[in-house]
Amino acid sequence: MTAATVVVGTGPVTIEEVVAVARDAATVRLSDDSLEAIAASRALIEQLAGDPEPHYGVSTGFGALATTSIPPERRQQLQRSLVRSHAASSGPEVEREVVRGTMLLRLSTLATGRTGVRPEVALQYVALLNAGITPVIGEYGSLGCSGDLAPLAHIALAAMGEGDVRDAAGVAMGGAEALAAAGLEPIVLQEKEGLALINGTDGMLAMLALAITDLRELLTTADLAAAMSVEGLAGTDRVFAADLQALRPHPGQAVSASVMRAVLAGSGAIAAHATTGFTRVQDAYSLRCAPQVHGAARDTVEHAAVVAGRELASAIDNPVVTLDGRLESNGNFHGAPIGYVLDFLAIAAADVASMSERRTDRFLDKTRNGGLTPFLAEDPGVDSGLMIAQYTAAGIVTELKRLAAPASVDSIPTSAMQEDHVSMGWSAARKLRRSIDGLQRVLAIELLTAARGIELRGEAPAPVTAAVIASMRQTIPGPGPDRYLAPEIAAAVALVCSGALLAHVPAPPATEHVSAQ
Repeated sequence: MTAATVVVGTGPVTIEEVVAVARDAATVRLSDDSLEAIAASRALIEQLAGDPEPHYGVSTGFGALATTSIPPERRQQLQRSLVRSHAASSGPEVEREVVRGTMLLRLSTLATGRTGVRPEVALQYVALLNAGITPVIGEYGSLGCSGDLAPLAHIALAAMGEGDVRDAAGVAMGGAEALAAAGLEPIVLQEKEGLALINGTDGMLAMLALAITDLRELLTTADLAAAMSVEGLAGTDRVFAADLQALRPHPGQAVSASVMRAVLAGSGAIAAHATTGFTRVQDAYSLRCAPQVHGAARDTVEHAAVVAGRELASAIDNPVVTLDGRLESNGNFHGAPIGYVLDFLAIAAADVASMSERRTDRFLDKTRNGGLTPFLAEDPGVDSGLMIAQYTAAGIVTELKRLAAPASVDSIPTSAMQEDHVSMGWSAARKLRRSIDGLQRVLAIELLTAARGIELRGEAPAPVTAAVIASMRQTIPGPGPDRYLAPEIAAAVALVCSGALLAHVPAPPATEHVSAQ
């Protein structure tokens, strides 16, 4: 179902609005105030266009060519050439949701009235989004400084009726054909407009907003999986007591412990072992310390949300029209703030996945699984059970550890050493998307394993656990002889990605987002 309309220009775009436009095809419109602000700043640019003094991006070349003066009759060509030459991406096609989020965020900066474009340029971006026209962008091309230049240039190229796009149905076609089909005219860029369309952190910021949304849900899924592993491995829930967690008052830790307590509430299995004795004096760290690790990841996500909120409230362009009407060069396009938190989130995702894989492995080792069969096999020896599912999880975790190496510590000089330090924030965002995909898969394998372990143990599960397992059994068969395992893993991944299993889990307490307030 199409989401409600997002009005741009009444204040900073929110993470939720980015997701609504990027994923849910929400329509977009510009506020009347933003159109007035855009027109006011454009009047200043047109005044400067006639000034004999050079003004960067208005009457000069770009980057290392900033000292080259461009006469009035060649300035339209200057802007066209800028966009065409910078639309130089390569590699696999960037996901539709990322491109739409990027388009919305560039529109959000245009709506501040700080870039000097004409109102019709901003309205063209509104029209592209509402028509579902999505420029085709390759994965490589942005260094995260001077903005996400190549990705944003491909979007500007589509607004000009050039380049390659996909329509609302996902059909690939030329930009001119897509505009004509939507009843739109190509825009002809004037002074500064090409520069204003490509000089922003919008691509990496869009991916950060999507990642924050995904990780908030995935960390609750991780709490669910860990709680089910505690139950299936005959562990104790006493270590998750609120008073013990309060001795170390990290907000995320308290939330994760609360979720795990809620999942395990009413567990017949835990109640039975509380009477007859647990199989271990203390549970392994991967069980006992889950709130501490998941909670640290939650706090990291909320720190990233604070950074994202600041960036969403920013007007990124160079040069920029100041509030008092000056045109000033600046360095606000540098992606370091976003790059750092993108890398931080990749570290957190890798560690949460690593702990999840250790819980999965514990289920499969007969010396550590509290009396269950080796590899949770029906007939050990003849059957291998979930042995190779753990291999899959281990392979993914190894990849996530490599992806946790920060991109933002790297830099490579460009533009004849004018741009001699870059953020690599786009690269950090691209690898974080792969990290989130891997985390989804590792958690799915743990849920698959924990559900089988709980059923094989045969003790009464908690009501939440029972409901989750019942949902899984609609598409994933229960314990039995070996069968084709890949489709079952795929079904578990689909359940994790959809968030369907979380319908059975009490919502995390409101303190989850306290650090972003």
